[in-house]
Amino acid sequence: MREGGLEAPFRRPLDWENPDFTDEAMLDAEMRRVLDICHGCRRCFNLCDSFPRLFDLVDESPKGELETVASKDFKQIVDACTLCDMCFLTKCPYVPPHEFDLDFPHLMLRYRAVEAKKNGVARADRELAETDRNGALATKLAPLANWTTDRAHKTARNVLEKVAGLHHEAVLPKYSGKTLEALAKETPVEVNRAAPGFGRKAVIYATCFGEYNNPAVGLAARAVLAKNGVETKIVHPHCCGMPLLEQGLIGEVAASAKKVAAAFEPFIDEGYDVIALVPSCALMLKFEWPLIVTDDAKVKKLAQSTFDLSEYVVGVARKEGMAEGLAPIEGGVAFHVSCHSRAQNIGQKGAELLRLVPQADVQVIERCSGHGGAWGYKTQNFTTALKVGKPVARSAAGAGKRYLVSECPLSGPHIEQGVERLGGEEPKPELLTHPIELLARAYGLV
Repeated sequence: MREGGLEAPFRRPLDWENPDFTDEAMLDAEMRRVLDICHGCRRCFNLCDSFPRLFDLVDESPKGELETVASKDFKQIVDACTLCDMCFLTKCPYVPPHEFDLDFPHLMLRYRAVEAKKNGVARADRELAETDRNGALATKLAPLANWTTDRAHKTARNVLEKVAGLHHEAVLPKYSGKTLEALAKETPVEVNRAAPGFGRKAVIYATCFGEYNNPAVGLAARAVLAKNGVETKIVHPHCCGMPLLEQGLIGEVAASAKKVAAAFEPFIDEGYDVIALVPSCALMLKFEWPLIVTDDAKVKKLAQSTFDLSEYVVGVARKEGMAEGLAPIEGGVAFHVSCHSRAQNIGQKGAELLRLVPQADVQVIERCSGHGGAWGYKTQNFTTALKVGKPVARSAAGAGKRYLVSECPLSGPHIEQGVERLGGEEPKPELLTHPIELLARAYGLV
């Protein structure tokens, strides 16, 4: 395929079980091949910090070419990658089926897998990736956990920075005193049988964030879906494994995929759709898992049955129509399209969801927030994360809207922090965790 060809791009499976995948010499050769192409192209100069680091390394090398950049310096490029996938999906002209066959994010992932195999994963990073364990414990001790992570408690945050490597100024997620599954059982909802969408069934994948940190998103989703005739169940079998993927622990991600897929199969066989509350988790179920676990029918079935939350609600609106009762919401919304929403290649479904509200005033911000999951919390990355996200913060602050919302639950607070740091006398927007919360307000459900 030549550059500019019309063939549809695609992504190759991760051949992570092949011994060649973790062969250091073969990895170095592939790094040099890809990075040489990237520095000659430079279309990704305004994405994450990986590319400026690469270009600086080349430009400051003895000959100004990649051949005079030491292999040991590649690590700083890899460390800056947030696995947002924007280079692969929005910029790179050399992805498959082009003969150059570039997949920069998956090459960064391969480098981390080699590192993990050779040196292991740092203790703090390993512990932070145990999101189900951490969430289950922190939910039981929510007041203490939230006190410890509050930025106002500087001594506790300084200790946390030294022990866990989390920057003392980063806004960390709070924990709920009860899980989403528990709250859903305590507060059943009645399905609106008169709604156009009556007859649909969906199982909501709570995700770690919805289950342990902010159940309000899941409860709002359930309420809106019930209003629109959709019968729902809420379950959380296990983490999707995105925090493990960030560390290069692909084998453990594969195990998570098989476990979750097996748990959802009975629901799918009964005619339920699967809805993921968080874009990163939807991306894992729909796209990453089938590339990691290529021979599991349950994983494939789950991928084909999974919807992003906004995608699903917009689908109901388009196919059956929304239930009556939506009222206007004053003040307008600055809406940030998260990278992992864009990576699903489904369009701006969050913006479409918001525009279901009568007289909706929505300003879309389609640029990376800079947070990158747990990456943006870390001491060595926090300043860079704010720098990368500054254009988004400027757009949000300049929009003059009453509300600020991102589909990514970690990007929203990060953008809000960026807005605060810009200063100014203008009123700051109210942060919501997901567009579904505004739809629930428009229905008078919350």
